[in-house]
Amino acid sequence: MIRIFIGYDPREAVAFNVLQHSILRRAGGPVAIVPLALSQLGGLMWRERNPLQSTDFSFSRFLTPFLSGFEGWSLFIDCDMLVLDDVARLWDLRDDRAAVQVVKHDHRPVEDTKFLGAVQTRYEKKNWSSVMLFNNARCRALTPEAVNTASGLELHQFKWLEDESLIGELPRRWGHLVDYDPPAPARDLSLLHYTIGGPYFDDYRDCGYADLWFAERDAMLACARPTK
Repeated sequence: MIRIFIGYDPREAVAFNVLQHSILRRAGGPVAIVPLALSQLGGLMWRERNPLQSTDFSFSRFLTPFLSGFEGWSLFIDCDMLVLDDVARLWDLRDDRAAVQVVKHDHRPVEDTKFLGAVQTRYEKKNWSSVMLFNNARCRALTPEAVNTASGLELHQFKWLEDESLIGELPRRWGHLVDYDPPAPARDLSLLHYTIGGPYFDDYRDCGYADLWFAERDAMLACARPTK
């Protein structure tokens, strides 16, 4: 069973559902998808919202190992994404030598704001935490207490690990940053990340690979329509 935790923000509910559909229709094996919705986390998240926090799941993502009982492996991904490949191929990249595996971006945004007017922040290892393959037993430092009290940089820069050598690497095809990374044919990409803003927002309807997102949305809605 492939356990996938997806960050959930009510403002991006359509993005979550289209992403979920893109995973399920391509998955070559059983998949369990868990939305990380704050309303369902009870008393596990109590930290005050940071003015620089652009989504509800900026910090709750780091509860993934705890919610998995610190057992086995789990995948976390942001909701502003689209999967173009069988997620089992990502799952097969698990490396027991690592505590967590990520796409190691060199992301240096130049804009000051992103979707819904959120402040664009700049820091080392930016977007590394947008796709995380957790080796849960090796991430026991991520208790609810730690997730609620550590600084944003401590969490997103993986300072909760004893050593940076425990951060394994995933292929870039599993974390293409739309309109940042050089454009590539869809066949060469496995996961699109609409990190500055996805086509479900009016201001970004014409962003890169918007046609693929709309096609996925339409395929999902077509499945929902009753046949005559």
